[in-house]
Amino acid sequence: MKLNVLKPVILLLLAVLSLPSWAQKLITYEAGMGTRDPSDADVWILYQRVRAEHDGMVLHADSALLNTVLNDFTAFGHIKIEISDTTTIYGDQLYYDGMSRVLDIWDDTVRLIDGKTLLKSDHLSYDRNSTIAFYDTWGITTNEDKRLVSQKGYYNSDFKTIDIYDSVELIDSNMRLITDTLTYNTDTKIAHFWSPTHIYTDSTTMYSEHGTYNTDIRYAHSMKSSEVHNSEKHITCDTLHYYEDIEYGRAIGNVVLRDTINDIISTSRYAETRKSDHTSFVTDSALVRFVNHDEDDPDAPVDTLYLHADSILVVSDSARHLQSVSAYRHVKVFRGEAQAMSDSLFYSAPDSTMHLFYQPVVWYDHYQALADTIVVRHDTSGARQAWLYNNIFCIEQVDPDKFNQVKGRNAIVYFTEGEPHYADVLGNAEMVYYLTEEGTMGQKYLIGVNVGMGSDMRIYFVDRAPDRVVTQGNPDMNTYPLEQLPADKRQLQNFRWIDDRRPHKPLDVFVW
Repeated sequence: MKLNVLKPVILLLLAVLSLPSWAQKLITYEAGMGTRDPSDADVWILYQRVRAEHDGMVLHADSALLNTVLNDFTAFGHIKIEISDTTTIYGDQLYYDGMSRVLDIWDDTVRLIDGKTLLKSDHLSYDRNSTIAFYDTWGITTNEDKRLVSQKGYYNSDFKTIDIYDSVELIDSNMRLITDTLTYNTDTKIAHFWSPTHIYTDSTTMYSEHGTYNTDIRYAHSMKSSEVHNSEKHITCDTLHYYEDIEYGRAIGNVVLRDTINDIISTSRYAETRKSDHTSFVTDSALVRFVNHDEDDPDAPVDTLYLHADSILVVSDSARHLQSVSAYRHVKVFRGEAQAMSDSLFYSAPDSTMHLFYQPVVWYDHYQALADTIVVRHDTSGARQAWLYNNIFCIEQVDPDKFNQVKGRNAIVYFTEGEPHYADVLGNAEMVYYLTEEGTMGQKYLIGVNVGMGSDMRIYFVDRAPDRVVTQGNPDMNTYPLEQLPADKRQLQNFRWIDDRRPHKPLDVFVW
């Protein structure tokens, strides 16, 4: 019998001993007045300057109900909860469970203050075990000049992080971030997001679906579906690093960089853009497209120049107008009837001049031109002048195995309204030129070949075809019937016809 009586007591004692030490502690209290609840002897009704303590936490209220058996506390009016030296909660109604160490507090202006962080909501739950406060009826958190708004949120007072969900906004005097899911650290000032996110500043709009934003140094790191826009640039890519204060961006993977001022579109696998020196740099499968619209005829076909190189640098001036383009290694250019290839390229926008360096080749219509360096100047109607420096060799295909050829030291080609007018070959000029005759039906027949040399030559063009050649300085010219042209006269020394390397369509600029 005695054992049966002691058994429940032993079980209760074991249960109590198995509880955490904080759960074994009872809520202690002080009050100006107090009485037992007539309907429940376990409950004390407390009034006037109520103060309660539980395991290091202090609660203040106007009145309260304390259940000494369940170890819970219900309070009303001017509630203040001192969670720790830095964390305090204010409200008007409170329920605290001393066993679970979770408190619920509510009214129109619940406030949690933790150092420089202030959290407001209509209803707040705080778990002392995890040091996490939770709300799901809208909340506003301010930290210094930062303001966070959401429908649901969790604030961790130990780690100084707030996780917020549903209609999230992060705002300060310079920025507004809108998303659906966000984690913000009040110490590091870094926001993490995992859902479609827009970041608006005075000069820039950013979009990302996964990344971070450092609100202190204005640095965004986007790792998915990244975009950034400002008044002169639009970038889309996989991964983006963007420093808002200096407007410097570094883009990686599927990069598209649009210069909206100059109608330039760049694609690559890596790009950098920097406002301080007004530069854009692209590399790794780099392609830059210069789009030319006819302002007088909006319905006219768009004329686009395609430029590919290993690396391309585009520079603008302070007014955001194009100044220069530099391209390095494996340069190829495609535009309408004109194409080019070289090791490197420099384009000067103020004088519309393109420089091609180291084994350059220019193709125009059915012509091919080679030299050590080629410089082409344009105006609004097209090419105006072309300079070919050192070891020039120009070729025109007139038949599958027959070629007009001119070579010399240097050459200058003059254009009128974008069409070749005449060319001067200066120094050691040599030529092979097939003579034609027009038939009664307008067709042309080859009738002979001029082969010769002189110190200089001038070649006149009509409808892009050589029409007349003037040789100066001890000319030595011979005319041969087609069938009598010696084999060693058919091609000048160092003849190279490399049409197989010519880009015949825009994306051929990638083919080497």
